[in-house]
Amino acid sequence: MFDGMLFDLDGTLWDSVDSICLSWNRVLGAHDPALAGTLTREKLIGCMGMLLPDIFRKLLPQLPPETLAAMEEELMEAENSWVAVHGGILYPGVEKTLGELSADYPLFIVSNCQAGYIEAFFQAHGLGQYFTDFENPGRTGKPKAENIALVVARNGLKHPLYIGDTQGDCNAATAAGVPFLHAAYGFGVIDHAVPAVHAFAEIPAAVRRLSPP
Repeated sequence: MFDGMLFDLDGTLWDSVDSICLSWNRVLGAHDPALAGTLTREKLIGCMGMLLPDIFRKLLPQLPPETLAAMEEELMEAENSWVAVHGGILYPGVEKTLGELSADYPLFIVSNCQAGYIEAFFQAHGLGQYFTDFENPGRTGKPKAENIALVVARNGLKHPLYIGDTQGDCNAATAAGVPFLHAAYGFGVIDHAVPAVHAFAEIPAAVRRLSPP
């Protein structure tokens, strides 16, 4: 059977897009009023699963690279601070289902986010009690596949499962040699057939169905 569940965060456990847009627009508007309101939910959803520097370059191509580089830390700090207080939208059944899963498996988060973002998620919604470990490129400088492998090795997992919503999540899990479950209620689609759930509360049944002997 599986011995650990690894989760993506955005699009899998919650939707924080509106909070991120608000915090980034506040920073941009403070630098240049013409940039206020530049970021929208639709634009940001199209970037979910990407690394943050790539998101910044895609969404703010009008800014010179040196200007954008100077603002990146401020944007990330503003996001963490806002999210920690105001949170995001948890998908239905997240806390109840995490409680059910954590009774049988250690749970982990591996996300393509900045340092401090997962901690902000925990602070906003009080869900840190359910997770054993987490990782992100903001701490390691490594891409998601390597961070998945790092968490697997660090916690001695032999048969983990990765749960995420984007093609990038699927690719990273595959590269790390970890089976993948698609959170099809999230932001992304997968370009080939994979096991999927259409609500967070469906995960325990899917885990039982997919669990190796």
